[in-house]
Amino acid sequence: MKCPFCSSTDTKVVDSRDTESQDAIRRRRECLSCQRRFTTYERFEETPLTVIKSGGEREVFSRAKLMAGLLRACEKRPIDTETLEQVVDDIESELRNEFKVEVPSAEIGERALTQLRELDKVAYVRFASVYRQFEDVEEFQRELSGL
Repeated sequence: MKCPFCSSTDTKVVDSRDTESQDAIRRRRECLSCQRRFTTYERFEETPLTVIKSGGEREVFSRAKLMAGLLRACEKRPIDTETLEQVVDDIESELRNEFKVEVPSAEIGERALTQLRELDKVAYVRFASVYRQFEDVEEFQRELSGL
């Protein structure tokens, strides 16, 4: 760390603590050359996850968009919002660990379906009907028989 007063790189950390919002670490530093003190903040910088849509266009991954789709599928079902938040957390974590930068939209949909299948069969079928874009009743029945 470079001292803002004398530009020396010879500094030491005197005190470290989390910020009130818990999104950074506040470090109090002392320059060993000029003995002046200054504060730095350390934050985690997350690279955005990009979704590659079926048409080839790209957009930034949106937790809100995934959550909205899950909420729509779970409407009037006995599933609380906290459970769905955990599903979104799990899916996002898996995607970030496996894909790092870019992920096909189909992968997000399949992971959502996998989670919903275990959570609630009706929500699963609702989500699948929109996600898989069933063309006719036979496709819908094949999906139901697979359950």
